[in-house]
Amino acid sequence: MTESRTHAAAWKHRPEGGTRHSLALIVGIARHGGRALARLCLYPITLYFLLVRGPEREASRAWLSRSRGRQAGTWAVARHIHTFASTILDRVYLLGGQTWRFDIRVHGLEPLVELVDQGRGVLLFGSHLGSFDALRILSRRRPGLKVRIVLDRTQNPVLTEIFDTLDPSLARGVIDGSQPGAAIALEIQHALQSGELVALLVDRAQAHEDTATAPFLGQPARFPLTPWRLAAALHAPVLLCFGLYAGGNRYDLHFERFLDPADGSSPLPPRGERGRWLQQCVARYAVRLEHHARLAPFNWFNFFDFWSDSPDESTHDLAPAPGDPAVRGRAALRRGA
Repeated sequence: MTESRTHAAAWKHRPEGGTRHSLALIVGIARHGGRALARLCLYPITLYFLLVRGPEREASRAWLSRSRGRQAGTWAVARHIHTFASTILDRVYLLGGQTWRFDIRVHGLEPLVELVDQGRGVLLFGSHLGSFDALRILSRRRPGLKVRIVLDRTQNPVLTEIFDTLDPSLARGVIDGSQPGAAIALEIQHALQSGELVALLVDRAQAHEDTATAPFLGQPARFPLTPWRLAAALHAPVLLCFGLYAGGNRYDLHFERFLDPADGSSPLPPRGERGRWLQQCVARYAVRLEHHARLAPFNWFNFFDFWSDSPDESTHDLAPAPGDPAVRGRAALRRGA
């Protein structure tokens, strides 16, 4: 079963908001003028997206109307865009090691601490809800703990290049999500074997990626299968992570225990029943994503029709496809690559 998320792919190829010089200017203001001054720049940026970026504006309106149960007005859309811009600005400080600027409150850290104490690597599954960069606080809480983020460097390349200059050593630790699937799987496996945390976003499917359908805010939506196949192939524990921006300088970082094939509580089924297990994982994830999205609807940063290409029912065969990245990764491991 292979379905494309055409609207998600279109969003990926939307042009970045701003030129290299304008983005560099804002980053320069943030680094040398302080956060309060830099936040003043967010108002014209919000106005630009509100007036010029029609697809994003309408996607925001549709999302807020659905998630909050009432028609969203222009002010709500502006707040949504401003929230997104705020988290992008805060990346300047989070990636630059200035986590002390923020009040990041961590919830549910105990399961992660247990796994780290055992020397095990962990997969952290997040989403385009809030800021994944709030994870940087973990290095302050636990010196020596390494977080590897899977990031598609081909998306927003100018902004990514600018952010890489803030901490080159951190940039070198990023796992490039634009690589072939086998290379990604091998990098993730090596990181997990070294006891590192590997964080990736699992809510948005790429074009032609295998997906499973699950209810999300009252309508079926498609979610990628590759992350769950990867977790199964590597027998890795999975924790969900949500870094929600609460306004001002506050973030709430939530961790939730999700599955661990090695501890007996969520064993992998026989291969013939793997499809049902994958469907169950996606459905459970969708429930938790919806829970946090309803709590913080302005943190939703998928500015496209998330339900496009979603059929009324899910009756698909979830057997691994030969071209799936996780499958290619397993084949490479067997060859000793």
